[in-house]
Amino acid sequence: MASGMSSKFTDPEDAKLETLAIATQRRTGSEQAAALRDSTGRTYVAINISTSSLSLDSIAAVFTVAMASQISGIEAVIVVGTGPIDVGPVREFATDCLVWRVNIDGEISAL
Repeated sequence: MASGMSSKFTDPEDAKLETLAIATQRRTGSEQAAALRDSTGRTYVAINISTSSLSLDSIAAVFTVAMASQISGIEAVIVVGTGPIDVGPVREFATDCLVWRVNIDGEISAL
């Protein structure tokens, strides 16, 4: 989302996820960041990781963090930034969760 733009999400909880993901990406300077809301309303954030021995997109990283907290379900995930994203693990765990991508221009697309 470009600086100064307001969220296009109508659900305030999804707008909160977008804000968390954008703030995390900006704070870290990462290529992408993701925010996840579990079925109890708890939120998790993570960035993409790329080292010589490990590569995770931000959705895989946030899913890992959430699973380590023993979540029982996922309501929504929002990913901001660029680069490839694999929604497979999230969809396998929670087939009906909402997954959104927000590009650098603030355009939202469902994944």
